[in-house]
Amino acid sequence: MVDNARLGRLKFRAWHRGTREADFMIGGFFDKHHASWSDADADWFEALLEEDDVHIMAWALGTEATPERYEGPMMAEMRKLDYVHIHR
Repeated sequence: MVDNARLGRLKFRAWHRGTREADFMIGGFFDKHHASWSDADADWFEALLEEDDVHIMAWALGTEATPERYEGPMMAEMRKLDYVHIHR
């Protein structure tokens, strides 16, 4: 189980990316999945947060090849995009 303080920092970073689109994609992914994360999953997400939003979004949308270090079950979940809620 991931420490609550660490999750709090990850949540803040996930929801404060600089654009609304990135906030919804990355923050929404965090909100849907963080409760089941192991420390290794949190490590993966923390490393992902160091990347530029344009790349993270392109990897999730499949418009850019994903680096091998981010391929796997977490990126497969991110690609589903079922966690992005459209606010109208």
